[in-house]
Amino acid sequence: MLTSVQKEILQSLINLYRNSKGKSIKGEEIAEMMNRNPGTIRNQMQSLRSLGLVKGVPGPRGGYKPTIEAYHTLNITATDNEAQVPIYMKGEKLEDISVAKIEFTSIPHPGECEAAIKALGNIKQLDLGDRIRIGPTPVNKLVVNGVVVGRDDMDNILLLDTTSIRSIPKKTVLDVASHNLITLDVDNDIKHAAEILSSNHIEGAPVLDNDKKEVVGILTLSDITRAIAQDKTSKKVKNIMTRKIITVQGNVMIADAIEIMTKKKIGRLIVTDADRNPVGIVTRTDLLDKIAGLK
Repeated sequence: MLTSVQKEILQSLINLYRNSKGKSIKGEEIAEMMNRNPGTIRNQMQSLRSLGLVKGVPGPRGGYKPTIEAYHTLNITATDNEAQVPIYMKGEKLEDISVAKIEFTSIPHPGECEAAIKALGNIKQLDLGDRIRIGPTPVNKLVVNGVVVGRDDMDNILLLDTTSIRSIPKKTVLDVASHNLITLDVDNDIKHAAEILSSNHIEGAPVLDNDKKEVVGILTLSDITRAIAQDKTSKKVKNIMTRKIITVQGNVMIADAIEIMTKKKIGRLIVTDADRNPVGIVTRTDLLDKIAGLK
């Protein structure tokens, strides 16, 4: 039976080892993560080695590595090919931390559901009261939002008071995209472009170069507002549009599209066919409505 200190040392070793890409971990690194004396770590490592949970690596680049039994003892999968389930806070993905297991500990009422999150990595970067988002998970595309109400550093578990649980539908962007694609021409003046967006009740549209027969940019109401503020109302669409466009093919899954939008910090994607011809546009609102069952 491991002591609480030994379990925390073993968990810290595994967390560091996962991020080291197979390199051995020094006792000082574990001590720093746990905020403990390096001598304490070395003493405990002797016991863990005798239990077959840790193996020592000699030499100047040596240190410690967890054994397969260590993973089994802490109920952690040891495969290198496992899917990474991310954790986000304030819209930013937390590095060096992912989710191994989600257990819903109580579901008596829709607003009183708690979840125990078995994490991989250093959970000490999270504090009580932090709002986080977990997922999507690899198979059922589950996304869990909630507030951290507990943290067990020894077993690397977060207790989450969930605020919402959604399963992202296994649909493609083409299933939810707007197919009646409204486009702008590079040589449209700004006033005409604004009239097109306003009359169609949309906030942005792809810009086409009719000579090249391809999408060369995207124009949004924000671009138009910025142009007016900078006294550029006499310019053409091609002078104020955003040239850095993100396109996806129609067979891209909704979950993947959400990840692209989050990483690129954009609100819409242009959907193309296999020949990269635009066939639709999908917005963040379209995707969220689909998840919420409004579409």
